[in-house]
Amino acid sequence: MFNLFSKTNSISTGELQEILTTNPIILDVREDYEFTTGHIPGAKNVPLSTVGNYKANKGKKIYVICQSGMRSKNAYATLEKNGYDVINVTGGMSAWRGVVQRGAK
Repeated sequence: MFNLFSKTNSISTGELQEILTTNPIILDVREDYEFTTGHIPGAKNVPLSTVGNYKANKGKKIYVICQSGMRSKNAYATLEKNGYDVINVTGGMSAWRGVVQRGAK
């Protein structure tokens, strides 16, 4: 969904949960220690400080998530500037009500 009140394409955590069966690319831009405490299964941990170095297929949407939605907005801007099709997940892991995987990457 396109949010008319900001410059970022965004979806809610509930909307993300509905598309998990399509195996989307999910980047969790929190720090490693935050990621290990609980993340969406299949998410890749790419801390915000390193997101500018991220390389992937530019033909697929990338969903970015953090704890509350602020770092993911920054990651969105960086990835979009680098030519990626990006979607910000609003509310972040604080709003996530789906399955959570714990442990390392």
